[in-house]
Order: sequence, then structure tokens, then C-alpha cells
Amino acid sequence: MKAGRFIAVVGPSGVGKDTVMRAMIAQRPGLRRVRRVITRTADPQGEGHEAVSEAEFDARLKDGGFALHWRAHGLLYGVPVGVCMDLAQGRDLLVNLSRGVLAEAQARFRPFLVLHLVAAPEVLAARLAGRGREAADDIAERLAGAAMTLPEGVGPVVTLDTDAAPEKLAKAAIKALYAVKL
Repeated sequence: MKAGRFIAVVGPSGVGKDTVMRAMIAQRPGLRRVRRVITRTADPQGEGHEAVSEAEFDARLKDGGFALHWRAHGLLYGVPVGVCMDLAQGRDLLVNLSRGVLAEAQARFRPFLVLHLVAAPEVLAARLAGRGREAADDIAERLAGAAMTLPEGVGPVVTLDTDAAPEKLAKAAIKALYAVKL
């Protein structure tokens, strides 16, 4: 059986990763989204992550419960180890990742692709303010990190600006990602 594609979805906070991933799944049956584990309270309007305490996160990490993990914006993020089984069974997965763990993800998972979402700084600022989850200082920190480039050598990379409707972006992303020969 052919391994599933590990599709790392990256971009700055507020770029619309969750929205684009939901639209992609709606358009491509069988494409799955990985539910991350985060030390952040649950948000019914957000991505639908599994909210855990730092102690629970640390316990899972020690038990080998994560295929990838990282710290960003004062939070811990983890990708459950179960993704390995899904990929081995040929399932294509969308995984919301930090740009900082792309090289590690690429070293661990094949086939590997990156969907890099971008938006203008003023668009990001408006989206971050609109979701009401971060204080002004946190928004400023996230906007400062928006210009972070992708690590050298990761890819293939498909880059899309999120200024279009989510359904249109999803269609373009699916077309570009599945045109890549792996």
C-alpha cells in the first residue's frame, strides 16, 4: 500500500489555516485533518484541538504520545503519534504545523509537502483582532513572526495568498498539491 501524504499547512497566525483546511476536506473526500493537542483552553470557534494541561502534555510526551511537538507563543503543541498509522494506511493528512518544525517533519514523514499560506500584514492584524483570543501585545508578537521564512530545503512547497474565498483557495491548494509528483 502506498503511504499517505503528510501535508504540512503553515503560515502566520491569522492567515486562515483552519478555514482553508476545512474547505479542502469538504472538497476532497478522504483527506483528513490531524487534531492537535495544545495547552490552550478549548475554543468552539477555533480548530477543534484537544485542550490539555501542561502536566498532561508532559506525561504524554514522556509516554511517546507525539510524533512531533513544539513550543510557540507560550503554548505546547503536539501531533499525536497515531498519524504514523494513518499515513501507513494510505491516508492523506493535513497537519497544522509551526514553520519551526518543518525540517523535523520532513525528515520523519514521506511523502511530505508544504502548503504555505500567506496574507498581507494588515489582513493578519484584522483577523487576529477579530478572533478575540489574544491581547494587543500577543497580536504584535504574532505579527512580528509573520515574516518568518521557511527553512532551507523543505518541500515541495505550494504557496497561496489567502485573499480569496476559502472554497476557491481549497480548490487551488488541492489542484497544486496533487499535481506534485512525489
